[in-house]
Amino acid sequence: MPSTVEKCVKELLEKTGKGDLKPIKHLSTANKLQVFNVMFKEHETCSFFSKKIEKPAGFTILDILEDSGSSSAPETVSSKPINLHHYGGHDMQVAANVDVNRKLEVSASCETAEVQKFALQFQYTEIPKKTWTELLKRKLLEKEPSFLQQLRRKKANLYVVTAIMKLTKCTSLNAKENVKGEGKLSFPLISYLKGNFKGEGRKVPKDKMDLPEDTVIAYQRKQLVFKEDGWDILYYSTDDEEETFQDHFNLLQEEICNQMKALDSVPRKRRDTLFHSILAMLKDGEDFQNLMDLLKENCSGHLEGHGGTILNELQKNYEDPEAIPVHCILYLLEAIMVLTDIQHDLLAQSMERKILAQQRELVKSILQPNFKCARHIPFTLKPELLAALPDEELDITYGLLEECGLTMEPPNPRSTWDVEAKQPLCSLYGTLSLLQQLVDP
Repeated sequence: MPSTVEKCVKELLEKTGKGDLKPIKHLSTANKLQVFNVMFKEHETCSFFSKKIEKPAGFTILDILEDSGSSSAPETVSSKPINLHHYGGHDMQVAANVDVNRKLEVSASCETAEVQKFALQFQYTEIPKKTWTELLKRKLLEKEPSFLQQLRRKKANLYVVTAIMKLTKCTSLNAKENVKGEGKLSFPLISYLKGNFKGEGRKVPKDKMDLPEDTVIAYQRKQLVFKEDGWDILYYSTDDEEETFQDHFNLLQEEICNQMKALDSVPRKRRDTLFHSILAMLKDGEDFQNLMDLLKENCSGHLEGHGGTILNELQKNYEDPEAIPVHCILYLLEAIMVLTDIQHDLLAQSMERKILAQQRELVKSILQPNFKCARHIPFTLKPELLAALPDEELDITYGLLEECGLTMEPPNPRSTWDVEAKQPLCSLYGTLSLLQQLVDP
């Protein structure tokens, strides 16, 4: 979204006390964010661990509910049109001195003043609580629509737009710039060639945007969740407190298993090279991001260090029947990137001590029963899994879990589930699984 529009909307939300609304990011999708419309947040790549991006889904909550039998649309509440006038800006000063071999001297100063001027007339519309009470009485369609099935497969979280702020008049937003400058210049070797300069620029439009009537400029959305007994809107919860589709651990398990199977046919020697190169990167604190960027560009380019060893190994893949699946390595690196620097060090120690398999089973035992839980509940680690780890190895493992956000006190097997720990725990589980697969498929 153009910077002028974004600045105006942010100021508008601040002045009207609607800071819980989100400014629109792109004008092209603004009017797809009407109340009742569904949005979704999916992973940027196929990996469970990658960054999530938010988009309009192209349907409304009403499209997935049984017909109410009423011909009238669900009720919304709108404010009266509100006017906001703004005239403001900021100043900038620049000064420079140049000395080139004592033959040329220049000094200059410059001042710019950027001003923004706009008048907005807008209206706030929201879905009242009583409308939600009526909607929640309606059941989901007996047969899940294909578009919803596709979002389920994407592991997307869904949201319903519950409030919007839109323009009630066509509006032009302008930013203008005024420039002043002055200074002096001289050539010491040519005594008669000296001078001063001074100038002033006129105000000229720098940025202008025409916004038509009914343009949505900000919105609020609440998470949609599907449960065994129906559906609900998390009206008072924090963002992503639960998963929209409640079967995500099975999907995560399936996703990781598919990556592990893809590594089965890779020869032992090549797997060893990858394993020890990743170990060296973890120990030396090498940056994984540069390697990931080059792998996403079809393994092109050159890289120094242990990351370069991995890149070179993958560059041998062309027409190789025993090629290393690049998507598996990208998946592993994305999981590693979620972990902290402390976890990287602990992970390197775990790799050297050959305790990845035991740690993987321990992490799985935490995730599996708690994955759907959005509350803080106590849990106890399985004694047989702890018994497989000697004292020092147990300390390393507890350190990995603590860095995920769990409270661990060796040798105490008890802790409390925290929903904020789920994402790093998933990344740790994926990392341990694929690293162990490189050692012993």
